Amino acid sequence: MELSTTVGKEKLIALFDAGTFVEIGAYMKRNDELTGVVCGYGAIGGKLVYAFAQDSDRKKGAIDALQAEKIAMLYGMAMRNEAPVVGFFDSVGAMVGDGASVMSAYGKLLRAVSDASGAIPQIAVISGVCAGMAATVASMFDLVITVKDQSALYVNAPFIVGKEIGTGDAVMANGLASIEAENDEDAIHRVTKLVAILPSSSQDILIADEPTDDINRSVRADVSGKDLIAELSDLGEFIELGAGYAPEMLTGFSVIGGVVCGIVANNAAINGGAITTEGAKKAAKLIGFCDSFTIPIVTLVDSIGVEASAEAENAPLAAQLGKLAMAYATATTGKITAVVGKAYGAAFTLMGSKALGADVEYALPASEISVMAPASAVAFLWNSRITETTSRADLEKQWVETEAAPTEAAADGSIDDVINPCELRQRICAAVYMLLMKNGGAPERKHCNLPL
Repeated sequence: MELSTTVGKEKLIALFDAGTFVEIGAYMKRNDELTGVVCGYGAIGGKLVYAFAQDSDRKKGAIDALQAEKIAMLYGMAMRNEAPVVGFFDSVGAMVGDGASVMSAYGKLLRAVSDASGAIPQIAVISGVCAGMAATVASMFDLVITVKDQSALYVNAPFIVGKEIGTGDAVMANGLASIEAENDEDAIHRVTKLVAILPSSSQDILIADEPTDDINRSVRADVSGKDLIAELSDLGEFIELGAGYAPEMLTGFSVIGGVVCGIVANNAAINGGAITTEGAKKAAKLIGFCDSFTIPIVTLVDSIGVEASAEAENAPLAAQLGKLAMAYATATTGKITAVVGKAYGAAFTLMGSKALGADVEYALPASEISVMAPASAVAFLWNSRITETTSRADLEKQWVETEAAPTEAAADGSIDDVINPCELRQRICAAVYMLLMKNGGAPERKHCNLPL
């Protein structure tokens, strides 16, 4: 008997390279009905990938014990073969009539995703409704792609909470979504781009592909934020993550000199790039992902400090800043930092400083590294120097030129080198290549080699 092509199956066929999709568990049934998910594997750009698609043509994609068993079987294969998993979520929810067994089914899905976290990349595509515990499952994936005017992601339905929730825009704003696609075709395109640059598992060895751009290309001195990231990236390509959430912190992936890198950067165009509760969480999440898969982290610092508000303190800000510090401090992957603008107070320390374990840290000549903003520093330390001939503005300028000069930070080793902007891409490429073989500690040895 040949199975008819359904919506779920069509998505998987479209996802994989032509002719490579192989379905698994195709005839798994319950009460003579096929379960509401299609599972299989194939190649994406020649790389082995496993995928499942909840099928609105079968029981409206409703989750039951058999669906969980089928997805868990897929995960088992993906883990054994060290390959990514892509999941398309589109379901009306659980088979309520199944009672406790459906709750156990959710537990099985949660366990499968949790066991795979940090071992293989997991990409979720919310192609329809993703409600209840399924929303929790999807949120545990490394990257979540929503589809504009089509996705819905929520735990409690709108009729329960009394207002519209979980729309694509809302999910982007609250940080659950990494990327918003224009339509299903665009969502699949985004998945293929991510699969192409990400490692297949945590066991992959970091390598440098042949650069598609001149590693010695000059970087313009008059750019910042996303424009600076584009200048540093091969062919100017930057895959931004979480664009609608905490825009004062930029995160995403770039290929720099043929090597995939995670990017963490302050966006000085928004509130001076101040580190907020949400911004700290956003950065820490990407750092954790990159460390799991040995992806180098490039940090671009341009921040006036941390957010100062009662709302932030009650978030609580301190805990989220602690998470950011711990993410940098515990990451053993390559870490390269460049101070490209302001680095005031805690921002200098928290944004991938050498004190937190950066392997290499550079600064541009025009950058400002100061224990506090120049205006505050003058008011606190140099207020007595204000005279009829020396104004506060004069002292603030003097502070920037002397106390906040990057050479001052370089004097005690907090900065490795002060470099010209045009050299920034070249120096970051060199640092990335130097760190390709970095491991978590010193090589093992049997004993020292005694002198003659």
